[in-house]
Amino acid sequence: MITASGEAVPRLRWRIGALLGAGVLVNFFDRICLSVAGPQLQHTLGLSASELGLLFSAFFWTYALSQIPAGLILDRWGVTRVGRWSAFLWGVASVITALASGFAGIFAARCLLGIAEAASFPANSKATGYWFPRKERASSTALFDSAAKFSNVIGVPLVALAVVHFGWRWGFGLVAALSFVYFAAFYAIYRNPSAHPQLSAAEREYIVEGGGAPEGEMSANPFGMLGYLLRSRKVWGLSIGFAAYGYCFYLFLTWLPGYLVQTMHMSILTSAAFATIPWMCATVSDLVVGGWLIDRLIARGHDETRVRKTVLLVGMFGGLAVIGATTTTNPAVAIAWISVALTGLAAAAPVGWSLPSLIAPRGGVATVAGIMNFGNNLMGVAAPIVTGVTVGWTHSFTSAFLVAGAILLAGIASFVFLLGPIVPVPEPQQ
Repeated sequence: MITASGEAVPRLRWRIGALLGAGVLVNFFDRICLSVAGPQLQHTLGLSASELGLLFSAFFWTYALSQIPAGLILDRWGVTRVGRWSAFLWGVASVITALASGFAGIFAARCLLGIAEAASFPANSKATGYWFPRKERASSTALFDSAAKFSNVIGVPLVALAVVHFGWRWGFGLVAALSFVYFAAFYAIYRNPSAHPQLSAAEREYIVEGGGAPEGEMSANPFGMLGYLLRSRKVWGLSIGFAAYGYCFYLFLTWLPGYLVQTMHMSILTSAAFATIPWMCATVSDLVVGGWLIDRLIARGHDETRVRKTVLLVGMFGGLAVIGATTTTNPAVAIAWISVALTGLAAAAPVGWSLPSLIAPRGGVATVAGIMNFGNNLMGVAAPIVTGVTVGWTHSFTSAFLVAGAILLAGIASFVFLLGPIVPVPEPQQ
């Protein structure tokens, strides 16, 4: 890359992007650890099935409820300070879990983890806005969003090895160690562009001239900004559409192995192997389509709104392939349909996460991201419950997948009719 002044552009920003991606990977190791260690933990501590279910849900309640406060705090105190405290508390929560003697301690630790990790995605969205020009925003966002998918490919076996060979406490101990390593890396490496001593003048020029989000305080007080954004049709369009994506993502995240065991009559080990296939497809789609392809097309001069919204809508329509899984009892065919669905949704996800930095008024990126992720993670609570109740009533996943398809259609309509062009929300009047 060459700047307008003719200088070669260094690549510090991509180190920052890789750091954010590593954080999401560790972030999701924290989340999946309990599901992997659950059976052993339940047996060792003598927990009932309902108590284990409460432990599974504890994270999502506090995580969802903390999204909007986390966005406001980020926009007030900044990515550097909030990101450090957040990463440190991930590790503390895992240490508490590893040392807990019963249900209450683990429940408290999971609630703390939800609060601690609430800032992660809004912070990453805000940071990529600062560090990357608009023409690289899709690839930089895909770096951290794809890590959420890839964590299911490597995190489950990694944590499972620790749990099987050393016990459930050491599974959480491993995750705690990784969390503290990330905290140290983030503390040492991350700064906003204006404060980073290694950012060259050439790269700073490249970011600013390419439309990097300006640093600075909100153009209104935090609660005034929140109220203003909640009255924005564009913010509602983004939030409703992304919540529909979240419903399907969390359905697969929580119920895919159970679907393969119950409907396709696989063993637990076989279902685990089959379940990695859609997540691998999702990881590739996230990086290649949701990231590289979008930036490539925009760099070639194609209209930015048209490119991003085309990938967003085509990806969401691709998610409707989940309905195809209702038409077969062949495991290979079902996995193919689900792989298509997750591939489409994964292509749409980086577009969704890039939008807060593209549409928010000055200083409001994390607040927009927090509003968006609040709806997304309410679906993290709703999707497992609705799916479980539906499967319990019908003894089949057919109705559960049809519900997911209907919610996706509502999300597509929201992106089309409410979100509109990808342009900034006007600054609030003082």
